[in-house]
Amino acid sequence: MKKPELLIPAGSLEVLKTAVNFGADAVYIGGEAFGLRAKAHNFSLEDMKEGVEFAHSRGVKVYVTANILAHNDDLDGVEQYFEELKSVKPDALIISDPGVFAIAKRVLPEMELHVSTQANNTNYGTFNFWWKQGAKRVVTARELSLKEIKEIRRNIPEEMEIESFI
Repeated sequence: MKKPELLIPAGSLEVLKTAVNFGADAVYIGGEAFGLRAKAHNFSLEDMKEGVEFAHSRGVKVYVTANILAHNDDLDGVEQYFEELKSVKPDALIISDPGVFAIAKRVLPEMELHVSTQANNTNYGTFNFWWKQGAKRVVTARELSLKEIKEIRRNIPEEMEIESFI
């Protein structure tokens, strides 16, 4: 069995550093736009760069959320934002919208892509769909039982990662 990854949310640079120093394997952060926690204190591009450098120097991964359900007016901004993220060098993006996912694949073709719990991933058919789109990891919907998650695991590629909130 593969060792679980301890993934911690970090709403600020201080929280990121604390999570890293206390044993997180990875942290996820949101930028100032295109995340569902838009009203929360989020990371500026400069703070993201500092946080990623800090985490990477200690062997910890950083994932950036871009998990809005985008409207037409969001798409150009998402593309520009992903261009800016090239200089940040996170380990993965966490996305929920298929249109945003497609932009990420085009703008950041080498970036690992994860599908957010916000995409309401409740069955193995959905997991297999995202796998075919290029997702490495899919986050389960929060209401799934352990029995349901085990059934998903049995029906998806072995290399595909499942993430669940606990």
